[in-house]
This record gives sequence, C-alpha cells and structure tokens, in this order.
Amino acid sequence: MVLGSDSSGASLNRHVELLEDTGAQLSIGDMADPAVQTRFRPADGRASVGQSRNPWWIKLELMRSHDAPHHWWLEVGAVTLLDLQLFLPDGQGGWHGRQAGERASFAAGRDHPYRRALFRLPPVSEQPLTLYLRTYDPAGNSFPLRVWQVAELDRVAARENLGLGLIYGVILALLLYNLFILFSLRDSAYFWYVLTTGFALVFILSMTGHGAQYLWPGQAVPFWLDRITLPSLWGLCASRFTQTLLQTRRHVPWAHWLLSMACLVYVAAIALTALGLRGPAAWIIALLSLTSIPAALGSALIRWRQGFFPALLYLCGYGLVLGSIGILLLRATGVLQPSALNAYVFPLAVAAESILFSFALAYRIQLLKREKNVALRQADREKTARLALAQANADELQSAVARRTAELAAANARLQLREQELQHAAFHDPLTELPNRRYLVERTGSALASAERHGEAVALLLIDLDHFKPINDRFGHDAGDLMLQIIAQRLREQVRAGDTVARLGGDEFAVLICGPDAELHAREIAGRLLVALAQPVLYGAAPLNVTISIGGALYPQHASTFTSLYKAADEMLYKVKARGRSGSAVCGEDGELSSSARLQLDVLNIPSGLG
Repeated sequence: MVLGSDSSGASLNRHVELLEDTGAQLSIGDMADPAVQTRFRPADGRASVGQSRNPWWIKLELMRSHDAPHHWWLEVGAVTLLDLQLFLPDGQGGWHGRQAGERASFAAGRDHPYRRALFRLPPVSEQPLTLYLRTYDPAGNSFPLRVWQVAELDRVAARENLGLGLIYGVILALLLYNLFILFSLRDSAYFWYVLTTGFALVFILSMTGHGAQYLWPGQAVPFWLDRITLPSLWGLCASRFTQTLLQTRRHVPWAHWLLSMACLVYVAAIALTALGLRGPAAWIIALLSLTSIPAALGSALIRWRQGFFPALLYLCGYGLVLGSIGILLLRATGVLQPSALNAYVFPLAVAAESILFSFALAYRIQLLKREKNVALRQADREKTARLALAQANADELQSAVARRTAELAAANARLQLREQELQHAAFHDPLTELPNRRYLVERTGSALASAERHGEAVALLLIDLDHFKPINDRFGHDAGDLMLQIIAQRLREQVRAGDTVARLGGDEFAVLICGPDAELHAREIAGRLLVALAQPVLYGAAPLNVTISIGGALYPQHASTFTSLYKAADEMLYKVKARGRSGSAVCGEDGELSSSARLQLDVLNIPSGLG
C-alpha cells in the first residue's frame, strides 16, 4: 500500500497477504524462504479467518508517496486476540518482535496508550517496508488493520471514549438502580438481572479494550476475564434470568429444559477454558447459540401471547442483546467480517436493554403504587362503613354470639353422642349389643397385662351353639336372630359384672373371666351356661331348642399370649364337638397337654385371625 497525506485511518486489509501455518511450524526466520513466500495468498479485504487451530501469518508492505509523512502507527483492531506478535525489520537484516494480545499486559502490547493494540512503525520511505504479524486464537482470529497519524488517532479516540463512556454510564447507572431495587424487594429475577448486566458491562469493557487499559493494566488477561469466560458467565446468568422472569418451568417446560442445559454447557465451557482448551470452548459457545437464543426468544414470545406483559419488554430488550450476541458469534467464526458497523452492536444493545427493562421496572413500580392507593382508599371507605355500623350491630352481634354459642354447644353434644355411637358400633355387635371380636382382642390384651402384674389368672371360654343352622333353615333368619338375642341376654345374666361376654360372629360367643378365682368361676359359669342356654326359646308358638359346646383355657397355666390362649380354648371346643356336643372342656383337665406342649404352642404363636 502506498501511503499518502490523506491515508491516516485507512484500512490495510485489502493490501495484506495471509498464510495459514499448519502445525505451527514456521518462525520469522522462515519468511526469507521463497517456498514460504509462494504460500501467501491475498486477503481480499478479509479481516477475520474465524476459529482455527493453526496460527496465521499476515504480510504487509508499505511505502509512501513523496508528500506523505515518514512516521506512521499501525493499529490492530482485535482487542481480544489470545496471541498477537508483530515483527518489524531491525535495520540489520533481522527482525524485532513484539508480543501483544491477551498474553501481554496493556503497556507491553502497545506503543501508545490506546484501547486497541497500536505500534509505532519504522520510518516509511519510498521503498517498500515489509512487516509480518502472527495471530493465534482458537476462539477466532480477527485482524482489522489501520494506519494512523497519532494526532488524528487521539482525536478519534477522544470521540470513541466519549461515546463508549456514555454507554458505560447508562449501563452502570441502571445497574445500580436495579441493585437498589434488589435490596428492597429481594426478588430472584432482580438478582439474576443484576448479575447479567454486571457481567455484560465487564464483557463490554473487555471487548473495547478499556478493561485492559483501566481495570487490569499491569497483567496479561487471566482466563476468568477472557473472551470465553466472560460471555459464558453472561450467558449463564441471562439464561437463569430468563427462566425466573418468564417462569418457564411452569409455562414453557421445553424452553426451561433447553436453558437449563445451556447453563450446564456454559459451566463446561468455563472449565475447558481453565484447562487451556480455548478452541473447543469457543465452538461449544458458538453451537450453544443455536439452542439457547431460540429458547429464550421463543419462551418470551409464548409468554407474551399468554398475556404476560413483561415478556414483551424482555422480547424487545433481550432480543436486541441476543441478536448482538449472534453477530459476535458470526464475527468469531469468520462468517461476518469485523467492521465499524458491527463493532459496537453489543454495547449499544446492552444499553438499550437496560433502558427498556428499567422502563418496565418503573412502570411496574408505578402500577404497584396505583394499586396500593386504590387499596388504601377502599380500606378507608370500608373502615368508615364499619365504624358507622359498629354501634348499630353491637346488640345484634351479642345476640348472634349467644345464639351461636348455644348452637355450638348443641352441635358439640351431637358430636359427642355421634362419637359415642361410632365407638359403640366399632366395638359391639349390632344384633345382640354384645362386645364384638375386636373389643375382645383389646380387652384380653389389657387383662393379660394386668394379670401378669398382679399374679392373677385369666380364663377364656369359647361357646358355640349346636344345631343352630337348622333353625335358620326351617324357621328363617328372623327366628335365628331372636335365638341369638335371647342367648346373648342369658349369657349376660350368668356372668359377673366384671367379666366380658362377646359375640365373635355367627353362633360363636366368648366369655373372658378375670381375677384370682378365674379358674373356679370359669368352671361354675360353664356349668350354669350348659343348663341356662339349653332352655327352649319360643318363636311364636314354636319352641326353638339348641345346646351349646364350651371350650376353655387358662392363663398362665395353658398359654401366655392371647393367640395361644384362644388356640387352646378353640381346641377344647372342637374336642367337645367331637365327643358329641352339648358339653364343656377346659384345657389340660384330662392331662393331654403337657408343659412342653404348651411351651411349643406359645413359641409357634399360631395366628388366630383376630389381630
């Protein structure tokens, strides 16, 4: 390129040649090799080659016209390049190398305090001056080159700093405003919004070069501030903000799932960057945009159509930001070449988003204030009405309280009666009004425990009516029911007040006898029952006759648990039936059950079906 008097600020990319250094085999000394020189190809205006695993060499030849200045400055517009090296002739046939990019500090990577890399060139004469640049960044190689007179560059930089300063100020002011609201409301949506805006601001500072110039000027860019980590942190917080604001978990589950996966992938990209795998991390972020951006915009559109007004504000504000992220990804992959038109898209989009969402917050706060004022006025009217009615309703209220108290007392009495009825129904037989099997189980359990404490005995008699089925078959169930009721009444008459009579079901009854004389009394009751229950029952003019079979067992002589006690008495009952019915037998009275047999019966604990 021939530099003229008006060439300050001119782009050089139409005049450079490019060489991809496959395998990173070349050094500046190899540039003198004619075979290497033949591999250079014209850039044709390209200022980016996208993501590449290989370094790229850039060759530039400059000369000046007779009326052009001798001293020029070379600007490399890519702020976030990982590794940038400039090689200038040293005047002795060799080369002088300069390190720039994120691997160098701000001062070491430029010859003038400018946010982009800026190098002073040797005096340019009317003979060609050849220089080389070597760029390497797996996340994306871009190299927009310009040539400057430093005085004019300072004027341009002043205008740029003013514009960018306004953007920073707007974002920072709104960030602080929303942070104050977060402290006031402690809402999770505000929390993620503040984090998203904060990381976006730091990302903008990093992209423009002001971060290296003012925030970390004395060191190379650490991995937690590089071009992979910062957008990953921003994307992570933006995805969580989207989920929280739009309530995607409940309203847009598919988008919530995609955004959750995006959060995990962002974390993975940060981890890969920390391990030095910058290239795979960059591709992960680039491919992630194909899912996370549509998920965010799609969920906002769906929620807007569902009538959620903040989704429209989100769609406008974050739609701009997400669109600008797409442009950044296109720049990083080399699909879109860097230019002055797309260099400031992201900062402007973030500023616009902050303004739009702050308007939304102000609108929401104003709406809440109006709702609060309406509620206060309504409360005042209701208070006035209540005060006006208070005196008039005092007597009526007292009367109502008295009536209500009486109603509650009556209701409570009915509930107690109903509870007693339910309790009685749960433990009594509805036909005979005797306790039922469930009551007998619980009563026997407590009786055994009491007998064990006091060293007393417990007797259990099982009673079965003989020849009861023919009565039902001949005279009908009404006759059978009458027979059972009369038998139950006679059973109650033959036992003591402290003993328990129960109907187990059908024509089966039981008598539980407690006390120190339980065994003697059990034998007496069995004898009386054989006589009393054998008396005929009149059904109309027809006498109904049954006999009974009684089996008994004693605690602790014959069993130590209810199950074994019932089993022993049941065996005696069936032994009586086997002898021809109409009799009684107590376990062990004929010597058949030994102590070892009773112990075996207790150990087996054969289930009785009563539990």
